[in-house]
Amino acid sequence: MPLHIHHLTKKFGGQTALDDISISIENHEIIGLLGPNGAGKSTLMKSIVGALKIDEGEIIFNGKNITEHETESKKRIGFLPENNPLYLEMFVKEYLEFVANIHKIPESRVEEVIALVGITPERNKKIGQLSKGYKQRVGLAQAILHEPDLLILDEPTNGLDPNQIIEIRNVVKEIGQQKTVLLSTHIMQEVEALCSRVILIHKGHILQDCAISEFKGRFDSLEEAFAHYTLTS
Repeated sequence: MPLHIHHLTKKFGGQTALDDISISIENHEIIGLLGPNGAGKSTLMKSIVGALKIDEGEIIFNGKNITEHETESKKRIGFLPENNPLYLEMFVKEYLEFVANIHKIPESRVEEVIALVGITPERNKKIGQLSKGYKQRVGLAQAILHEPDLLILDEPTNGLDPNQIIEIRNVVKEIGQQKTVLLSTHIMQEVEALCSRVILIHKGHILQDCAISEFKGRFDSLEEAFAHYTLTS
């Protein structure tokens, strides 16, 4: 389902985190949301999912204003925040069944998602006993459990080892064949592996919104392109 952001502005006191942002995202895209720390990426993602109040502008999801249809919109959006809040004393399957009950979806879906994200061997362990990689998978499982049309991932592979990164990327790639994914990351290899489009935010403004090939342009790597755009603006 398409997402259209029109002239979005968000301020924290005297600081403008997002300044007149406009973006259109269509179905079945995996989009890399890039920017230095403090650029406004997390503020944008939290605004889309309704965790932050919008100061100015509007966000239209599936043809409806998310502010006016907050509950309905949240039902169709999955979100994995960077800090991945989990109930560490709960068992993996117990936690996902708890999330399923909130969304009023069959518990049979829990088994499907456990298999999809590769946590079947850990399903009866306490979340607090898991490695960071498996905790990320549990967080991803809760984000996709209700089969959202839009999946928003904030640094989903942060702190993972190389094997875990590849495994999470493969899961995201599979999800992206059927859903729309907005992925925030500092890892350019991740962008090249997963995304077809890049949105670069810097100081609350959009510097680039284009295909990866266009973003890279004349530069030898995405890292060089990123540095050029952010250091000269």
